[in-house]
Parts: sequence; C-alpha cells; structure tokens
Amino acid sequence: MKKTYSALPASMKNMEMYGFHWMEFVLSIPSPLYIITSYKSNGLSNACMQSWTTFTGGKNGYFAIVSAVSKYGHLYQTLHETGEAVINFMSADLYDRCMSTCRNNGFDTDEIAAAGLTAVRADQVNAPMIQECFMNLECRFKWEKEIAEGDDYVLACLEIVSAHIDERHLDESDLGRTGETGVLYNIHHPIHPEHFAGTAHDYLGVVQKIRDYAEY
Repeated sequence: MKKTYSALPASMKNMEMYGFHWMEFVLSIPSPLYIITSYKSNGLSNACMQSWTTFTGGKNGYFAIVSAVSKYGHLYQTLHETGEAVINFMSADLYDRCMSTCRNNGFDTDEIAAAGLTAVRADQVNAPMIQECFMNLECRFKWEKEIAEGDDYVLACLEIVSAHIDERHLDESDLGRTGETGVLYNIHHPIHPEHFAGTAHDYLGVVQKIRDYAEY
C-alpha cells in the first residue's frame, strides 16, 4: 500500500531542516555533489560546495541547471561579475577538504588554497579549476530564474564548454566515474515520516551499475 504525503507530517513538525523542504527528507532523491569555483572581484578563488543539479543537453549544447544558488552568496556574485565558473567533481578522499570551504569562505580568503587544494587556470573560461578533482567542467553563465517569486535562491543555467577528465577515470575497469571512486551523490537521510524521532542528516552515496539496458 502506498502512503500519500501532501502536507508536513506531524512527526516532523519540530525537525530542524535548515531551509530545506520537508519533502527532501521524505523522498531522499540523490543529487550529484561537486564544488563549483570562480574568481571573486579581488582575484581570489571562490569555492562553493553544491548539489541539487541536473545535467542535460542536445544538439544546441550541454548544460548544468544549478538550483539553490543564493542571491547573497559569492557564487551568485561571481557569476554576474565574470559569467564563468568551473564545476569540479571530487573523489571521496577529497570530500573533507572540499567541505572545509564552507567554513573558510570569507571574501578575503583564497578558498581553494585554504582547503589545501591546488588551483589551476581553466583553458576557455576565466575561472580556477581544482587540480586534485578528477573531473572539471568549464562553464559559462547563461541565465537565472527565481525558484519561486521573491525567493532568495535562483536556478542558474551554465553551459559546459569544455571538460577535463583524469584518464584513470575514463576507464571503468580502473577508477571510472561510477562506483566508490566515481561521482559522489548527496542524499538527505531517508526518514520514515510516520514515526520520525531524533535528527536528520545527509550522507554520501555513489552509483552502482545494475545492468546494461540500451545501446547507442
């Protein structure tokens, strides 16, 4: 039997959600986790841990639709100042260093260096790439749209104009891009809304291949 949820469950009414919608914890839909980098107006690097993104494309280009970009954050500001950024995918062993950028994110801080990571200039856009990350996507800002009218967060569309991939991750028999050494996913801890108690949290996950189902 399926349960239907269209309103905040009673068991979750006192839960601290840190600005997230309650459905995120009930549905627990994974989203790719990465760190997006750009240059602040003072020339120092900005680094923002990000998730909640869809990657899509067709004959007119390949795009990242990034949600939950705060109008008051450095990422939003730098996208409007430079119009360019890099999406960097980290392996699990880099996660703690990348997460440290959430604490060391002052305007006068070189956020990549403060995390013990190495910045290198991108080839086609004016933004830094993180050398240690196994995949870097150079991006140009295309447009933004408020998630809801008057909201503090926007959807941002970035066109991916160039990609860099560690050759060890190109081979799925080596490190690959899936599994424990591949792309990480952010998952809100799935809770049971009928009898939730305690606290919710996020965890890291990876994609595991189940079967082949199509050929191109």
